Order: sequence, then C-alpha cells, then structure tokens
Amino acid sequence: MARRALLGIDVGQKRIGIAWTAADPQVAVPLVTIQAGENVVDEIKRLVREKEADAIIVGLPRNQQGEETNQTTTVRQFADKLKEAGLDVIFQDESLTSVIAEESLKEHNKPYAKEDVDKLAAAYILRDYLEEQRD
Repeated sequence: MARRALLGIDVGQKRIGIAWTAADPQVAVPLVTIQAGENVVDEIKRLVREKEADAIIVGLPRNQQGEETNQTTTVRQFADKLKEAGLDVIFQDESLTSVIAEESLKEHNKPYAKEDVDKLAAAYILRDYLEEQRD
C-alpha cells in the first residue's frame, strides 16, 4: 500500500485534537486542538488542504467491553459530516488513547492543558492506525 499523508482526529464534546503524518516518513505528530463548533468541518478541510492529507483517521470510542457508546454515535455523526464535505474518513479504535496521552504528559512533570492531551491522543490514534497498516 502506498504511503499517504494523513490527519488523525480525536473528537471530543468541546475540543478536537488533530495530529498529522507526512507520506514519508510516517510519524504521527500532534498538530493542533480546535474548538468544537459550527465551523469545525471547514477548519478540518483547511488543514487537509494545508497538509495535503489524503485521508482522516477518526478515533472511534468504545467502552471497556468493546461496545459502542453515546460518544461513539456522536463521533459517527461527526464523521458523516466530514464525508459529506468530500473527505475520506477511516475509523480507528481509540481505546484509552486519552488516558495514555495524559499519563505520558504527567511523566514529564511539566504543566499541560487539556488541549495538549487532545492532540497527543490524536497522535496515538494515528500511530495505532499506521502500525496496523504495517502489520
């Protein structure tokens, strides 16, 4: 499979964390956190153009038993808006990515904001997708 530039997205109620990888080398890098709202699809489209991304990897939340939740429904509805805007969307399990991101930031013993957790979680979602593609 040809390598592609990608955006990774962690969709939250208030904020959306975004990460990016170039086609080569494919390393997931936290990019930005944007506020959820009515212009968010336009902002994501702008980032897709700016970063020349071929697809968006959207983190799909599930509970510990692997079942879909209310947040799963919210994320699917958001992904539908991205698809309606002509964007290529691929789902990736996001189990515990936010928890892992926050623990990783705590390990550095430096102050961080929720926005930092969101964009790092997006990078973990994207990293997990890339690793699955390599297998």
